[in-house]
Amino acid sequence: MMQDCDTLFMVGSNHPYAEFLPPTGQARGVQIDLSAAHPSLRYPMEVNLIGDAKTTLAALLPLLHQTEDLSWQNGAADAMKTWDAVLERVAVVKANPINPRQVFHLLNERLPENVIVTADAGTTADWYGHHIRLGANMMGNLSGRLAAMLAAMPYAVSAKFSHPDRPVVCTIGDGAFQMLGMNELITVKRHWKEWADPRFIVLVLHNNDLSQVSWEMREAGDPRYDTSQLVEEMDYAGYAQLMEFTGIRVEDPDDVAQAWDTAFASDRPVLLDVVTDPNVPPLPGHITYEQAKGIMTALAHGDPAAGAVVRESLRSVAAELFAKVKN
Repeated sequence: MMQDCDTLFMVGSNHPYAEFLPPTGQARGVQIDLSAAHPSLRYPMEVNLIGDAKTTLAALLPLLHQTEDLSWQNGAADAMKTWDAVLERVAVVKANPINPRQVFHLLNERLPENVIVTADAGTTADWYGHHIRLGANMMGNLSGRLAAMLAAMPYAVSAKFSHPDRPVVCTIGDGAFQMLGMNELITVKRHWKEWADPRFIVLVLHNNDLSQVSWEMREAGDPRYDTSQLVEEMDYAGYAQLMEFTGIRVEDPDDVAQAWDTAFASDRPVLLDVVTDPNVPPLPGHITYEQAKGIMTALAHGDPAAGAVVRESLRSVAAELFAKVKN
């Protein structure tokens, strides 16, 4: 959508991935932001508006004229339907043992109307961004610049204290959970009985790998190496049970749906310890030549997970192509 646009309108966003924006000079740009440091940082804007998004948009609205030509808008909507079909297809691709996309896809199908869902940095943010569709009465939080590990847990606890009558789901990787996230469950243990709705669900993606950085290393052409990337094996469900929460370990993809149903029906906080495949690729909508070249270079130079990376990547790409052709 952004690659084909003739006008780029950024509202309250410091979008960090400039390579996905339109080429400089293709689009005319307008940006609204509270911080004077953000406008034109990612793209050369013609107009920079410093102010509150709601107030500024309200002032701009009378100046806009609705077009009758909806061909570009309809094209974007059709492309989104195709992308949704792709996401549904790649979510059911076989993995070893569980495809993390499937976990988020099945969560999205079960989100309560007033849920709050938080996401951590790393591949957790990829799956959250791809598969979670927040409705009108839902809320979501994640690290805005997609770089700070551990944000999901304090965001989730803060959300629960602010809205004790609403269910909260924290999605977090095992690296971030081990960093400090597991300690925050002590706070939850102390206060959860005070909450009108006791549902506080923590999804730990258990893959024993700092997987986002592993993929970034490969994209840069460097083999992933165990010394920096491996996360210590741990019984996360057992840890939750020590806190007198419900701890559920999931190792079979056929058990994921029931695990979510059990979690949302629980009368106390729940930790889902889901063993996922670290080698499922976080494919963007468009893969650049540089990304593909970097990964192939890394695999050729002794990446310890080279075989699994190739296998899972081929499965995901095949599923994506099938969905696009079928749609």
